[in-house]
Formats: sequence, structure tokens, C-alpha cells
Amino acid sequence: QVQLVESGGGLVQPGGSLRLSCAASGSMFNIQTMGWDRQAPGKQRELVAYITNGGYTNYADAVKGRFTISRDNAKNTVYLQANSLKPEDTAAYYCYAFVVTTNRNYWGQGTQVTVSS
Repeated sequence: QVQLVESGGGLVQPGGSLRLSCAASGSMFNIQTMGWDRQAPGKQRELVAYITNGGYTNYADAVKGRFTISRDNAKNTVYLQANSLKPEDTAAYYCYAFVVTTNRNYWGQGTQVTVSS
């Protein structure tokens, strides 16, 4: 079993920044991809960004140039640096990890990001 624990969400003013973290723990596993999705009230969950264990990254158009995803493979931790935040970035952010040994995704409980003045 793999557990993912997110941290770093909160309330920030438009134009501000936040850094989200997600640490994976549990029994022996091999994580291939880690990433972040988000879901705003009344909207579908959408991809924010992901990063492979080789360092390849992909971003949603809505966050390109403002968000940066990074990863510490030794710590099984993924980070999301969110800059120039906008009210439309307000959502619950969910971390996920694709584990090769079990061939499935695991999800965190989510962390709330609210961008408001």
C-alpha cells in the first residue's frame, strides 16, 4: 500500500505564490510518474502537471509559465511551485503517483488552494 500526504495549501492573494509538497510512503514500490490534478467547485477534475522519474514534465496550458513541478526521487516527493496565482486557480489540489509494481495510480487526500483578496 502507498500513502500520499500533501501539504502547502492555503489562502493567498492574487499574484502571490505557494509551494505544494507531496510525499509518498509505504511498502516497497517503484514510482514512475508523480503529478497534480485539481478540482474547483462545480467543475471537472483537471490535470495541472506531471513529472516522470526521468524528469520529463508536462503542464496544463492554464498554468504554463506560472507553475513548476519538480521531484526528489530519493525522497519520493513531488513539489508544485505555483507563482502569479489567479482566482481561477482556486481548487482542491490532489497529488498522485503511478506505481509500476502495482500498475495503478494512488491519490492523496487533497490540499485546498484559495486565491482571493
